[in-house]
Amino acid sequence: MSWVRASFELAVADPEPIADALLEAGAVSVELTDPDAGTGDERALFGEPGATVAAWPRQRMTVLFTAEADAQALIVHTLNAFAASALSTIVLETVAEQDWVRATQQQFGPIRISERLWIVPSWAEPPDPAAISLRLDPGLAFGTGSHPTTRQCLHWLEQHLPQGASLVDYGCGSGILAIAAKRLGAGNVLAVDIDEGALFATRSNAVLNAVEISVLHPDTLRPDSFDVVVANILSNPLKVLAPLLAGLTRMNGHLVLAGILGTQAEEVALAYRPWFDLQVASEVDGWTCLSGCRTR
Repeated sequence: MSWVRASFELAVADPEPIADALLEAGAVSVELTDPDAGTGDERALFGEPGATVAAWPRQRMTVLFTAEADAQALIVHTLNAFAASALSTIVLETVAEQDWVRATQQQFGPIRISERLWIVPSWAEPPDPAAISLRLDPGLAFGTGSHPTTRQCLHWLEQHLPQGASLVDYGCGSGILAIAAKRLGAGNVLAVDIDEGALFATRSNAVLNAVEISVLHPDTLRPDSFDVVVANILSNPLKVLAPLLAGLTRMNGHLVLAGILGTQAEEVALAYRPWFDLQVASEVDGWTCLSGCRTR
C-alpha cells in the first residue's frame, strides 16, 4: 500500500481542532511542527501543569492519507470549515510502503551516555561489552536517554551514587533512572509514577534489564526515607512536590531534580530551601539539574 503525505503552513491560534477534524475526515496521522525549526527563529514550546502554552505563530501541518483519499479536497474543505486557509501551497507526495518497524529501529541506535554507560535498544548489540548497557526501547513513557534532562540525571548517578544506597525515582517514566541506579550498584530502588502506562513500561524494562525494583503509584507509597531521591519532571510539579520529596529524603541524603529550565532554577531551589541548599549540578542546552543534601 502507498500513502499520500500533504504538508502546508497555516497560522491559527489553536490548530488542534483542525488536526482533530482532519483525523475524523479520514487522515491517518497529523503532525504539527515549527516552520522555523533549525533556524534562529525556532521557538521551543514546553508544556507543564499550571502553565499556558501558546501555539507557534505559524504552524507546519503534515497530514498522512491513504492513496485512495482526495487529500487536497479534504484539507481545503476542513480549512474552510474553520474559516482558515493555507499560507503556502499544499504539497503532496507519495510515500511508498515500507517495513515501518525496521525503519523505526534504524532511527534509534545505541546512545552513549559516558565511557561506562550506554543505552541500547533490544534489537541492537551492545557497542562496548565492558560497559553497562541499559536495555531500553522507545515507547509510550518518557525517558529514552536522548533528552538532556535524562542524561543529566544519569551522569549524576554515575558520578555520585553511593554503593548500596536506597533510591526512589519519583516520576519514573520509562524507569530508566531507577534501572540505571540498580545497575550502578544501588540497594533498594523504588520507581513511582502517576501514569499507569509509565508503571507498565518501568516493570517491562526492569524485566528486560534483569533487575529487581519496586514500582508503585504514589497513592500506595508508604512513609519512608531514602538515601537518594531523583525527580526528573518539570518545574511546576517539582515546586508542588517539595514537601513530599523532602520527606522522602533522609537527613544527609541526596536530592536530584531535573526537568528545569535555567530561568526556573532559582524559584525551584527556593521551594526546597526549608530542607536543602540546592546547587546547580549541571547545565545542558538550557536545562538545569539541581542537587543537594538534606541538612534541615
